[in-house]
Amino acid sequence: MTSLLSHLNPTPSFPPYTGPYKVGTVDVEVPISELPSSTPSPDPLISTVSFRIFYPCEDTQTSTRPVYWIPEPQHDYISAYARFLGASSKLSSFIAHFPQLLYYTTIPAIRNANLLNAPLPSKRWPVLIFSHGLGGSRNAYSHLLGLLASYGIVTIAPEHRDGSAPTSFVKDHNSSKLVSIDYRSIPHDQTREVEEARDEQLKIRLWELGMIHEALLRVDRGERLSNIASDAAGAGIEGQDQLHKFGASLDVHRPGSISWAGHSFGAATVIQFVKSIFYRPSKQTGDQYRALYTPSEDSPIVQQITPSTTISLLDLWTLPLRSTFTRWLWEKPLPCYSPDGPGGSAILAILSEAFFKWRGNLIQTKRAVSANPSGDRRDKLSKKAPYIFYPVKTAHLSQSDFGVLFPWTTKAIFKAEEPERTLKLNVLAMLELMRQNGSEVASASHADNVAVQQPVKELTNGHTIGGIFTKANGHVKSVLQSTQLKSADEVNILATDGSIRGWIRVDVEEETKPGEGENEKTAVEADPNEAVRETEIMDGTAENQEQKL
Repeated sequence: MTSLLSHLNPTPSFPPYTGPYKVGTVDVEVPISELPSSTPSPDPLISTVSFRIFYPCEDTQTSTRPVYWIPEPQHDYISAYARFLGASSKLSSFIAHFPQLLYYTTIPAIRNANLLNAPLPSKRWPVLIFSHGLGGSRNAYSHLLGLLASYGIVTIAPEHRDGSAPTSFVKDHNSSKLVSIDYRSIPHDQTREVEEARDEQLKIRLWELGMIHEALLRVDRGERLSNIASDAAGAGIEGQDQLHKFGASLDVHRPGSISWAGHSFGAATVIQFVKSIFYRPSKQTGDQYRALYTPSEDSPIVQQITPSTTISLLDLWTLPLRSTFTRWLWEKPLPCYSPDGPGGSAILAILSEAFFKWRGNLIQTKRAVSANPSGDRRDKLSKKAPYIFYPVKTAHLSQSDFGVLFPWTTKAIFKAEEPERTLKLNVLAMLELMRQNGSEVASASHADNVAVQQPVKELTNGHTIGGIFTKANGHVKSVLQSTQLKSADEVNILATDGSIRGWIRVDVEEETKPGEGENEKTAVEADPNEAVRETEIMDGTAENQEQKL
């Protein structure tokens, strides 16, 4: 009966989290005046850092107030989304018909719940920090991050104030006055002006990640920080410090312990962040290089980023990384490829099928996660290759909340299917990456393993869903098929045996030849506005992208 009523309810809703733990959430906004920083705020309007925390919580609590997906002030956020969608998406007409219903869409997490004591040898929960893409926010990936939290990871969702969110509000610590930072429309061509604009956004994003890292260190040490977020108080523990509960519970001090992840522009942000720290400016930077983030040598974030740092990149959008002014950094490999690093086993890149078909971006994505991003050497990969996969019949939206909230619409417009399963594939892969690199995370549930695993099926065009695919003479072919359904508890989401339906492995060494993807004319043709806008959350279809490539 509950399932039937949920289908009859017109309010967009989320499925429950499926890991072994219940999930709590806290909204956080901290004045930067309380956080030390070796770099000043890139924008004087940004006087706070804002983020939402999802975490494993005690299962005895029930929420007295729901956690609304559209945060306060709701009317302003709805208006901002309408403006954003109306400018670039076919979804705008759909959402415009029922904005009132979005006021009641809730995140299935318990507001301000007590943190569960970590049942781990370390007594500390692993931490993952996730950077959103254009059109995103601290709430826009709540299902992905809530699922991760239900498996025992404290996930941090920053809200970037760089003009990439539809809107964001900075609260004045003294007057409680709200200052809005609205979406900044920037063209998608790779011109000098666009490069400078994206670099300015990255400056803000990298600085924010550094400040949030500092906030987490202080919270774990039990130091008191002011949480001035409107959503922070209440829910049965009125007036209590919502951040105090995380003291001595987060694995954030051990070098390399924090995992970093992001979607689209957020994935680019993560790459730029870890490389900016690992390769701090030296005499060999080149004349044109402009460092976007330069923490001091004794900054804790410098000790945190190591060759063992794991990163998960969802639909990496590479254009912001290829600025003329940061080319020196673009040509450096990720830290895991340093002599004492584990190689690509610390990198997970998950593409949507739409991004897999976007050839120009695919070439640059492979270079970004390879041992030789500069493309100037032909030597064989000496370390383990990165994990790169894509689930079939998926669009850029499939990796955010929009796919699960609006499944029929995303299917009609973007041909995306099975949004809930798609997010589970993403989550199980991210969990396995962390697990293989030493993080203490819960095993995938039997139900989730069963949900993502099905026998290989033949398609009408003769291709196979499942298995390993390579390119030969310009055509995709299957080189391994499996019809053996494994025991649900034996599934390895990062394996290449082809046993998981529609979960396709991509080989990084194909198409990473010297000079490939360098031609600017080719890059522009492979980066049409339709593709980029769907890249930036909403507009474009796989068909449009394929026709233009």
